[in-house]
Amino acid sequence: MYEHSRPPLAFAENFHRIGNMKSADAVAALSALASEPRLALFRLLVKRGPAGYTPSTLVEKVKVPAPTLSFHLKELARAGLVVRRREGRQLHYSPNFDRMRTLVGFLTENCCSLADEACDSDCRPIAATTRERKRA
Repeated sequence: MYEHSRPPLAFAENFHRIGNMKSADAVAALSALASEPRLALFRLLVKRGPAGYTPSTLVEKVKVPAPTLSFHLKELARAGLVVRRREGRQLHYSPNFDRMRTLVGFLTENCCSLADEACDSDCRPIAATTRERKRA
């Protein structure tokens, strides 16, 4: 849809992805994050940003054996939450921010749709407008 040109709004850029995420994809991503070590690993990668970390640096930072780290990275990658890239002889793991935003969008896309009161884009209730009292 917007492959060759940028849409005018950031929301429009991800709209087609949010609407197309399947429940099974969301379950896979949430299942991958449902492990305390994997959640901590993913959050560390999010803090690092697109540059990511090499596996050897991650082993030092999260203080787990290399095979355990490899298992957790594989599960996060299988869920699409982590991407791997090669730079020369080094592998770098970084978060897949598009997938992360899509997951959050999937979880909140129908926010307040059945509520009696409207809510804003962050799913917080919008304060009801106060009615002015008629003066008698």
